[in-house]
Amino acid sequence: MTAARRMVVKVGSSSLTAPDGHIDRERIRELADMLAERRAAGTEVILVSSGAVAAGMAPMGLASRPRDLATQQAAASVGQGLLVAHYTAAFNAHGLTAAQVLLTVEDMMRRVQHRNAQRTLRRLLDIGTVPIVNENDTVATHEIRFGDNDRLAALVAHLMRADALLLLSDVDALYDGNPTRPGARRIVESVAARDLDGVDLGSAGKRGVGTGGMVTKVESARIATEAGVPTVLTSAGNARPALAGEPVGTLFTALSKRRPSTRQLWLAHATAGRGSVVLDPGAVRAILTDNASLLPAGVVSVEGEFTAGDPVDLCDENGRPVARGLVNFDSAEIPDLMGRSTRWLARELGPAYEREIVHRDDLVLLAGKEAAKSGTLG
Repeated sequence: MTAARRMVVKVGSSSLTAPDGHIDRERIRELADMLAERRAAGTEVILVSSGAVAAGMAPMGLASRPRDLATQQAAASVGQGLLVAHYTAAFNAHGLTAAQVLLTVEDMMRRVQHRNAQRTLRRLLDIGTVPIVNENDTVATHEIRFGDNDRLAALVAHLMRADALLLLSDVDALYDGNPTRPGARRIVESVAARDLDGVDLGSAGKRGVGTGGMVTKVESARIATEAGVPTVLTSAGNARPALAGEPVGTLFTALSKRRPSTRQLWLAHATAGRGSVVLDPGAVRAILTDNASLLPAGVVSVEGEFTAGDPVDLCDENGRPVARGLVNFDSAEIPDLMGRSTRWLARELGPAYEREIVHRDDLVLLAGKEAAKSGTLG
Protein backbone atom coordinates (compact mmCIF):
# COMPACT_ATOMS: atom_id res chain seq x y z
CA MET A 1 0.00 0.00 0.00
CA THR A 2 2.69 2.47 0.93
CA ALA A 3 4.62 1.90 -2.30
CA ALA A 4 1.59 2.20 -4.61
CA ARG A 5 1.81 5.06 -7.08
CA ARG A 6 -1.75 4.46 -8.23
CA MET A 7 -4.43 2.81 -6.14
CA VAL A 8 -8.14 2.05 -6.27
CA VAL A 9 -10.13 2.34 -3.04
CA LYS A 10 -13.64 0.90 -2.82
CA VAL A 11 -16.07 1.81 -0.06
CA GLY A 12 -19.43 0.14 0.46
CA SER A 13 -22.86 1.56 1.22
CA SER A 14 -22.90 0.32 4.80
CA SER A 15 -19.68 2.25 5.50
CA LEU A 16 -21.15 5.54 4.30
CA THR A 17 -24.63 5.57 5.78
CA ALA A 18 -26.01 5.88 9.29
CA PRO A 19 -28.37 3.20 10.65
CA ASP A 20 -31.39 5.28 9.57
CA GLY A 21 -30.24 5.20 5.95
CA HIS A 22 -29.06 8.82 5.73
CA ILE A 23 -25.63 9.64 4.33
CA ASP A 24 -23.09 10.00 7.13
CA ARG A 25 -21.23 13.20 6.18
CA GLU A 26 -18.61 12.72 8.87
CA ARG A 27 -17.59 9.33 7.43
CA ILE A 28 -17.30 10.84 3.96
CA ARG A 29 -15.20 13.69 5.33
CA GLU A 30 -12.90 11.27 7.17
CA LEU A 31 -12.44 9.14 4.05
CA ALA A 32 -11.71 12.23 1.94
CA ASP A 33 -9.16 13.39 4.53
CA MET A 34 -7.29 10.09 4.34
CA LEU A 35 -7.32 9.93 0.55
CA ALA A 36 -6.21 13.55 0.32
CA GLU A 37 -3.20 12.66 2.46
CA ARG A 38 -2.27 9.92 0.02
CA ARG A 39 -2.71 12.33 -2.88
CA ALA A 40 -0.42 14.81 -1.16
CA ALA A 41 2.16 12.02 -0.81
CA GLY A 42 2.11 11.52 -4.59
CA THR A 43 -0.31 8.61 -4.99
CA GLU A 44 -2.98 8.76 -7.67
CA VAL A 45 -6.30 7.65 -6.15
CA ILE A 46 -9.46 6.38 -7.81
CA LEU A 47 -12.40 6.00 -5.43
CA VAL A 48 -15.11 3.46 -6.26
CA SER A 49 -18.02 4.41 -4.05
CA SER A 50 -21.33 2.71 -3.45
CA GLY A 51 -24.12 4.54 -1.69
CA ALA A 52 -26.31 6.13 -4.36
CA VAL A 53 -29.34 3.92 -3.67
CA ALA A 54 -28.77 4.08 0.09
CA ALA A 55 -28.44 7.86 -0.05
CA GLY A 56 -31.75 8.14 -1.88
CA MET A 57 -33.68 5.98 0.58
CA ALA A 58 -34.22 8.54 3.33
CA PRO A 59 -35.30 11.44 1.06
CA MET A 60 -37.77 9.06 -0.60
CA GLY A 61 -39.09 7.86 2.75
CA LEU A 62 -37.89 4.28 2.27
CA ALA A 63 -37.19 2.28 5.43
CA SER A 64 -35.16 -0.41 3.64
CA ARG A 65 -33.43 -0.99 0.32
CA PRO A 66 -36.08 -1.38 -2.40
CA ARG A 67 -36.35 -4.75 -4.10
CA ASP A 68 -37.95 -3.76 -7.39
CA LEU A 69 -35.72 -2.39 -10.15
CA ALA A 70 -37.73 0.77 -10.89
CA THR A 71 -37.58 1.96 -7.27
CA GLN A 72 -33.88 1.12 -7.04
CA GLN A 73 -33.25 3.21 -10.12
CA ALA A 74 -35.33 6.06 -8.73
CA ALA A 75 -33.45 5.96 -5.42
CA ALA A 76 -30.14 5.98 -7.30
CA SER A 77 -31.28 9.04 -9.24
CA VAL A 78 -32.07 10.91 -6.03
CA GLY A 79 -29.06 9.66 -4.11
CA GLN A 80 -26.23 9.94 -6.64
CA GLY A 81 -26.35 13.73 -6.67
CA LEU A 82 -26.38 13.88 -2.88
CA LEU A 83 -23.47 11.45 -2.64
CA VAL A 84 -21.27 13.32 -5.09
CA ALA A 85 -22.15 16.69 -3.52
CA HIS A 86 -20.81 15.49 -0.19
CA TYR A 87 -17.64 14.14 -1.79
CA THR A 88 -17.16 17.38 -3.72
CA ALA A 89 -17.33 19.44 -0.54
CA ALA A 90 -15.05 17.06 1.37
CA PHE A 91 -12.32 17.03 -1.30
CA ASN A 92 -12.63 20.77 -1.97
CA ALA A 93 -11.55 21.33 1.62
CA HIS A 94 -8.16 19.93 0.52
CA GLY A 95 -8.03 21.84 -2.75
CA LEU A 96 -8.96 18.73 -4.74
CA THR A 97 -11.59 18.37 -7.44
CA ALA A 98 -13.87 15.34 -7.42
CA ALA A 99 -14.96 13.93 -10.78
CA GLN A 100 -18.00 11.68 -11.16
CA VAL A 101 -17.65 8.64 -13.46
CA LEU A 102 -20.70 6.39 -13.87
CA LEU A 103 -20.13 3.07 -15.62
CA THR A 104 -22.33 0.22 -16.80
CA VAL A 105 -21.40 -3.33 -17.76
CA GLU A 106 -21.71 -2.30 -21.41
CA ASP A 107 -18.84 0.14 -20.84
CA MET A 108 -16.63 -2.84 -20.00
CA MET A 109 -18.16 -5.34 -22.44
CA ARG A 110 -17.83 -3.24 -25.59
CA ARG A 111 -14.22 -2.58 -26.50
CA VAL A 112 -14.81 0.95 -27.81
CA GLN A 113 -16.55 1.99 -24.59
CA HIS A 114 -13.94 0.09 -22.58
CA ARG A 115 -11.17 2.15 -24.19
CA ASN A 116 -13.14 5.36 -23.72
CA ALA A 117 -13.54 4.70 -19.99
CA GLN A 118 -9.82 4.00 -19.69
CA ARG A 119 -8.93 7.18 -21.57
CA THR A 120 -11.28 9.34 -19.50
CA LEU A 121 -10.00 8.03 -16.17
CA ARG A 122 -6.40 8.43 -17.25
CA ARG A 123 -7.02 12.04 -18.26
CA LEU A 124 -8.79 12.80 -14.98
CA LEU A 125 -5.75 11.53 -13.08
CA ASP A 126 -3.41 13.51 -15.32
CA ILE A 127 -5.17 16.79 -14.47
CA GLY A 128 -5.13 16.04 -10.75
CA THR A 129 -8.74 15.14 -9.97
CA VAL A 130 -10.04 12.36 -7.73
CA PRO A 131 -12.31 10.21 -9.95
CA ILE A 132 -15.30 8.85 -8.04
CA VAL A 133 -16.63 5.78 -9.86
CA ASN A 134 -19.98 4.12 -9.35
CA GLU A 135 -22.19 1.81 -11.34
CA ASN A 136 -24.82 3.76 -13.22
CA ASP A 137 -27.68 2.25 -11.21
CA THR A 138 -30.20 4.58 -12.83
CA VAL A 139 -29.99 2.71 -16.14
CA ALA A 140 -28.50 -0.65 -15.11
CA THR A 141 -30.81 -3.66 -15.19
CA HIS A 142 -30.84 -6.92 -13.27
CA GLU A 143 -29.69 -8.74 -16.38
CA ILE A 144 -26.87 -6.37 -17.32
CA ARG A 145 -25.04 -5.04 -14.26
CA PHE A 146 -21.84 -5.55 -12.32
CA GLY A 147 -23.93 -6.77 -9.39
CA ASP A 148 -21.75 -5.03 -6.82
CA ASN A 149 -19.05 -2.38 -6.71
CA ASP A 150 -16.44 -4.82 -5.41
CA ARG A 151 -16.27 -6.41 -8.84
CA LEU A 152 -16.36 -3.00 -10.51
CA ALA A 153 -13.42 -1.87 -8.35
CA ALA A 154 -11.35 -4.90 -9.34
CA LEU A 155 -12.03 -4.29 -13.01
CA VAL A 156 -11.17 -0.60 -12.68
CA ALA A 157 -7.94 -1.55 -10.89
CA HIS A 158 -7.01 -3.73 -13.84
CA LEU A 159 -8.23 -1.21 -16.41
CA MET A 160 -6.02 1.50 -14.92
CA ARG A 161 -3.04 -0.75 -14.10
CA ALA A 162 -3.27 0.16 -10.41
CA ASP A 163 -0.56 -0.90 -7.98
CA ALA A 164 -3.00 -1.76 -5.18
CA LEU A 165 -6.69 -2.24 -4.41
CA LEU A 166 -8.24 -1.51 -1.02
CA LEU A 167 -11.71 -2.95 -0.38
CA LEU A 168 -13.44 -1.24 2.57
CA SER A 169 -16.63 -2.64 4.07
CA ASP A 170 -18.25 -3.30 7.46
CA VAL A 171 -16.11 -6.43 8.01
CA ASP A 172 -12.54 -5.99 9.26
CA ALA A 173 -11.08 -9.06 7.49
CA LEU A 174 -11.80 -12.46 6.01
CA TYR A 175 -12.18 -15.13 8.71
CA ASP A 176 -12.09 -18.91 8.58
CA GLY A 177 -15.64 -18.95 9.98
CA ASN A 178 -18.38 -16.65 11.18
CA PRO A 179 -16.46 -13.83 12.96
CA THR A 180 -19.24 -13.43 15.52
CA ARG A 181 -18.62 -16.95 16.81
CA PRO A 182 -15.84 -17.92 19.25
CA GLY A 183 -12.74 -19.43 17.71
CA ALA A 184 -13.01 -17.74 14.31
CA ARG A 185 -9.55 -16.73 13.12
CA ARG A 186 -8.58 -13.91 10.83
CA ILE A 187 -6.98 -14.97 7.56
CA VAL A 188 -3.97 -12.68 7.43
CA GLU A 189 -2.80 -13.49 3.92
CA SER A 190 -4.05 -15.47 0.94
CA VAL A 191 -1.93 -16.15 -2.11
CA ALA A 192 -4.28 -18.42 -4.04
CA ALA A 193 -7.86 -19.68 -4.11
CA ARG A 194 -6.74 -22.98 -2.63
CA ASP A 195 -5.81 -21.13 0.60
CA LEU A 196 -9.55 -20.66 1.16
CA ASP A 197 -10.55 -24.29 0.77
CA GLY A 198 -13.36 -24.98 3.24
CA VAL A 199 -13.82 -21.35 4.27
CA ASP A 200 -17.46 -20.34 4.83
CA LEU A 201 -17.80 -17.08 2.94
CA GLY A 202 -21.31 -16.30 4.18
CA SER A 203 -23.66 -14.19 2.11
CA ALA A 204 -25.20 -10.76 2.62
CA GLY A 205 -23.82 -7.70 4.34
CA LYS A 206 -24.89 -7.07 7.91
CA ARG A 207 -27.01 -3.98 7.51
CA GLY A 208 -28.86 -4.75 4.31
CA VAL A 209 -28.13 -1.45 2.53
CA GLY A 210 -25.60 -2.89 0.08
CA THR A 211 -25.64 -5.66 -2.47
CA GLY A 212 -22.32 -7.37 -1.84
CA GLY A 213 -21.08 -9.87 0.68
CA MET A 214 -17.89 -11.75 1.43
CA VAL A 215 -18.34 -13.94 -1.65
CA THR A 216 -18.23 -10.91 -3.94
CA LYS A 217 -15.26 -9.43 -2.10
CA VAL A 218 -13.23 -12.61 -2.42
CA GLU A 219 -14.19 -12.93 -6.08
CA SER A 220 -13.13 -9.30 -6.60
CA ALA A 221 -9.82 -9.93 -4.86
CA ARG A 222 -9.31 -12.93 -7.13
CA ILE A 223 -9.97 -10.82 -10.23
CA ALA A 224 -7.55 -8.15 -9.04
CA THR A 225 -4.76 -10.52 -8.03
CA GLU A 226 -5.12 -12.40 -11.30
CA ALA A 227 -4.43 -9.03 -12.91
CA GLY A 228 -1.34 -8.55 -10.77
CA VAL A 229 -2.95 -6.11 -8.31
CA PRO A 230 -2.39 -6.91 -4.60
CA THR A 231 -5.57 -6.39 -2.59
CA VAL A 232 -6.35 -5.62 1.04
CA LEU A 233 -9.80 -6.35 2.46
CA THR A 234 -10.71 -4.62 5.71
CA SER A 235 -13.29 -2.37 7.37
CA ALA A 236 -13.73 1.35 6.72
CA GLY A 237 -12.64 1.90 10.32
CA ASN A 238 -9.27 0.40 9.43
CA ALA A 239 -8.78 2.57 6.35
CA ARG A 240 -6.05 4.75 7.82
CA PRO A 241 -3.82 1.91 9.11
CA ALA A 242 -4.45 -0.02 5.89
CA LEU A 243 -3.33 2.95 3.80
CA ALA A 244 -0.27 3.24 6.04
CA GLY A 245 0.66 -0.37 5.29
CA GLU A 246 -0.11 -1.73 8.74
CA PRO A 247 -1.02 -5.46 8.96
CA VAL A 248 -4.80 -5.11 9.21
CA GLY A 249 -7.48 -7.01 7.35
CA THR A 250 -6.62 -9.72 4.85
CA LEU A 251 -3.97 -9.33 2.19
CA PHE A 252 -4.50 -11.07 -1.15
CA THR A 253 -1.13 -11.16 -2.86
CA ALA A 254 -0.79 -10.79 -6.60
CA LEU A 255 -0.59 -14.17 -8.28
CA SER A 256 1.99 -13.04 -10.80
CA LYS A 257 3.94 -9.96 -11.77
CA ARG A 258 2.93 -10.73 -15.33
CA ARG A 259 -0.46 -9.20 -15.89
CA PRO A 260 -2.91 -10.74 -18.34
CA SER A 261 -3.89 -8.65 -21.31
CA THR A 262 -6.80 -6.29 -20.87
CA ARG A 263 -8.59 -8.32 -23.54
CA GLN A 264 -8.27 -11.56 -21.54
CA LEU A 265 -9.48 -10.11 -18.25
CA TRP A 266 -12.18 -8.18 -20.04
CA LEU A 267 -13.47 -11.39 -21.61
CA ALA A 268 -13.32 -13.38 -18.38
CA HIS A 269 -14.81 -10.87 -15.95
CA ALA A 270 -16.46 -7.97 -17.77
CA THR A 271 -18.55 -9.88 -20.30
CA ALA A 272 -21.48 -12.24 -20.17
CA GLY A 273 -22.05 -14.93 -22.77
CA ARG A 274 -24.73 -13.85 -25.24
CA GLY A 275 -25.28 -17.51 -26.06
CA SER A 276 -23.35 -20.75 -25.96
CA VAL A 277 -21.64 -23.23 -28.25
CA VAL A 278 -21.49 -26.86 -27.11
CA LEU A 279 -18.27 -28.73 -27.92
CA ASP A 280 -17.37 -32.38 -28.30
CA PRO A 281 -14.82 -33.85 -25.84
CA GLY A 282 -11.95 -33.50 -28.30
CA ALA A 283 -12.58 -29.81 -28.78
CA VAL A 284 -12.86 -29.26 -25.00
CA ARG A 285 -9.56 -31.03 -24.49
CA ALA A 286 -7.86 -29.03 -27.24
CA ILE A 287 -9.00 -25.73 -25.75
CA LEU A 288 -8.17 -26.59 -22.14
CA THR A 289 -4.82 -28.30 -22.65
CA ASP A 290 -3.48 -27.32 -26.08
CA ASN A 291 -4.32 -23.59 -26.19
CA ALA A 292 -6.16 -24.29 -29.43
CA SER A 293 -8.77 -22.30 -31.33
CA LEU A 294 -12.32 -23.62 -31.67
CA LEU A 295 -12.85 -25.06 -35.14
CA PRO A 296 -16.23 -25.88 -36.72
CA ALA A 297 -15.43 -29.62 -36.58
CA GLY A 298 -15.59 -29.56 -32.77
CA VAL A 299 -19.02 -27.95 -32.42
CA VAL A 300 -21.99 -30.11 -31.40
CA SER A 301 -24.78 -27.55 -31.03
CA VAL A 302 -25.60 -23.87 -30.56
CA GLU A 303 -27.85 -22.29 -27.94
CA GLY A 304 -29.24 -18.76 -27.90
CA GLU A 305 -28.99 -15.96 -30.44
CA PHE A 306 -25.86 -13.91 -31.04
CA THR A 307 -24.03 -12.12 -33.81
CA ALA A 308 -20.43 -12.23 -34.99
CA GLY A 309 -18.20 -10.43 -32.50
CA ASP A 310 -20.36 -11.21 -29.45
CA PRO A 311 -18.92 -13.00 -26.41
CA VAL A 312 -20.22 -16.57 -26.15
CA ASP A 313 -19.69 -19.36 -23.63
CA LEU A 314 -17.97 -22.51 -24.87
CA CYS A 315 -19.49 -25.46 -23.00
CA ASP A 316 -18.80 -29.15 -22.66
CA GLU A 317 -21.52 -31.68 -23.45
CA ASN A 318 -22.85 -31.37 -19.87
CA GLY A 319 -23.45 -27.66 -20.38
CA ARG A 320 -20.58 -26.55 -18.12
CA PRO A 321 -18.83 -23.38 -19.44
CA VAL A 322 -15.12 -24.06 -19.93
CA ALA A 323 -14.18 -20.92 -21.85
CA ARG A 324 -15.55 -17.68 -23.28
CA GLY A 325 -14.62 -16.11 -26.57
CA LEU A 326 -15.56 -13.67 -29.30
CA VAL A 327 -17.35 -15.62 -31.98
CA ASN A 328 -16.65 -15.14 -35.70
CA PHE A 329 -20.09 -16.20 -36.96
CA ASP A 330 -23.74 -15.47 -36.21
CA SER A 331 -25.65 -18.15 -34.30
CA ALA A 332 -27.79 -18.82 -37.39
CA GLU A 333 -24.70 -19.64 -39.49
CA ILE A 334 -22.98 -22.11 -37.18
CA PRO A 335 -25.37 -25.11 -37.56
CA ASP A 336 -24.39 -25.38 -41.24
CA LEU A 337 -20.69 -25.34 -40.28
CA MET A 338 -20.74 -27.88 -37.44
CA GLY A 339 -18.62 -31.00 -37.91
CA ARG A 340 -16.96 -29.66 -41.06
CA SER A 341 -13.28 -28.98 -41.61
CA THR A 342 -12.26 -25.43 -42.48
CA ARG A 343 -10.73 -26.74 -45.72
CA TRP A 344 -14.05 -28.29 -46.78
CA LEU A 345 -15.94 -25.13 -45.86
CA ALA A 346 -13.54 -22.95 -47.84
CA ARG A 347 -13.93 -25.20 -50.89
CA GLU A 348 -17.72 -25.40 -50.71
CA LEU A 349 -18.66 -21.97 -49.33
CA GLY A 350 -15.72 -19.75 -50.14
CA PRO A 351 -12.49 -18.53 -48.48
CA ALA A 352 -14.39 -16.42 -45.93
CA TYR A 353 -15.34 -19.67 -44.17
CA GLU A 354 -11.79 -20.94 -43.77
CA ARG A 355 -11.53 -19.63 -40.21
CA GLU A 356 -12.17 -20.57 -36.64
CA ILE A 357 -15.46 -20.30 -34.78
CA VAL A 358 -13.40 -18.62 -32.03
CA HIS A 359 -9.70 -17.82 -32.43
CA ARG A 360 -7.49 -18.65 -29.45
CA ASP A 361 -6.41 -14.99 -29.17
CA ASP A 362 -10.07 -14.11 -28.56
CA LEU A 363 -10.64 -16.84 -25.98
CA VAL A 364 -10.17 -17.13 -22.21
CA LEU A 365 -10.57 -20.15 -19.95
CA LEU A 366 -13.18 -19.98 -17.19
CA ALA A 367 -11.79 -22.72 -14.94
CA GLY A 368 -12.39 -21.84 -11.28
CA LYS A 369 -14.63 -18.86 -11.95
CA GLU A 370 -17.90 -20.68 -11.39
CA ALA A 371 -16.62 -22.12 -8.12
CA ALA A 372 -15.81 -18.66 -6.84
CA LYS A 373 -19.29 -17.40 -7.71
CA SER A 374 -20.91 -20.28 -5.87
CA GLY A 375 -19.18 -19.24 -2.64
CA THR A 376 -16.81 -22.20 -2.29
CA LEU A 377 -13.22 -21.84 -3.34
CA GLY A 378 -10.58 -24.49 -3.62
